[in-house]
Amino acid sequence: MTESSGHIAENIAHFAGVLRRAGVPVGPRQVLDAIEAVQVAGIRSESDLYWALHTTLIHTQDMREIFNQAFHIFWRDPRMLERMMAMMLPELTLPPEEPEEQTSRRLAEALLNQENTPVQEPEPDVEIDARETMSAAEILRTKDFEQMSAAESAEARKALSRLHLKQDKVLTRRTRPSSRGPLIDMRATLRASLRGGDIIPLKRRERRHRPPPLVVLCDISGSMSVYARTFLHFLHALTNDRDRVHTFLFGTRLTHVSRQLRHKDVDDALSSVSKAVEDWDGGTRIGETLRRFNVDWARRVLGQGATVLLVTDGLDRDGAEGLEPEIARLHRASRRLIWLNPLLRFDAFEPKALGIRTMLPHVDEFRPVHNLASLEDLVASLSAPEKKWPAAA
Repeated sequence: MTESSGHIAENIAHFAGVLRRAGVPVGPRQVLDAIEAVQVAGIRSESDLYWALHTTLIHTQDMREIFNQAFHIFWRDPRMLERMMAMMLPELTLPPEEPEEQTSRRLAEALLNQENTPVQEPEPDVEIDARETMSAAEILRTKDFEQMSAAESAEARKALSRLHLKQDKVLTRRTRPSSRGPLIDMRATLRASLRGGDIIPLKRRERRHRPPPLVVLCDISGSMSVYARTFLHFLHALTNDRDRVHTFLFGTRLTHVSRQLRHKDVDDALSSVSKAVEDWDGGTRIGETLRRFNVDWARRVLGQGATVLLVTDGLDRDGAEGLEPEIARLHRASRRLIWLNPLLRFDAFEPKALGIRTMLPHVDEFRPVHNLASLEDLVASLSAPEKKWPAAA
């Protein structure tokens, strides 16, 4: 860092503005705390400055990656801005194999925006050409979550909050009284006969329909970071729209977060989730975490014909050790096991990884989960009338 001590407060304020425009909630109080923390701790090394700013400006774990990149760009490598400006060119110049550039693009937008106010989304205009509206909406639907800017991500999350499962009901073994039901209720018929009379009314029942439990196992490792955080907005909407939604996050361990997602406010919900989960952006131990789920949770949440969504790219740091028996057990206990994999966004995708080849024979559906269109297709599939799936127990 080459700035003199007389300019440190101004630079910290500017750095906080960059974070704010990149989507990190930083207020004036936090900026004052950061300036005071740097003055008290001193700046003997870059590490001292990093942790003084991190402690005062970052309070949720999901913002750590943005902070790390912003700190590197702003304080240590000014020439990075030139490379980031090149990333603002048309999408054809972006290599799809480097996911870390997509998060940096949000920082590029923040650094290139010279205003101190957050990016404002335009108000809807009733006079706008309908063709342009449809075109913009279609582009947003088909754009990869990793390719989205901060403003586009915010718009996509609003769209995810409006997704709902409709007619998602299965036939159960439980029955209810019905005047024209196909089943005869002998118990109710005998009770009615005790009232006397020459004619005994025949009571009938019919089987009930009820939405099945929905169990979600979502990978939060480093390779799944962007998709997992976006998918959590979709899970928050589902959790508050229907009952019996059970959500588990896993990386190197398994964490049950259904209670945290029941908060009505999405920001409060995701903040609670961030505090409950300790293995964000790490490795993935799919076999071990599935074993823990099968042992500790399967009997509690997989009853009554549960549908299971497994959200992972299948890249297992344990080399698929112990994975095959656990995924097979999960498949047997589920009415319907759907694997959502963001790697399917690539046309040339092939199941070369050992974990992917191990899991593929044990899933009912294999779907992409990389943009709004893929999630809309998932909702349509879950909401479709039941055809080939067996009746719930």
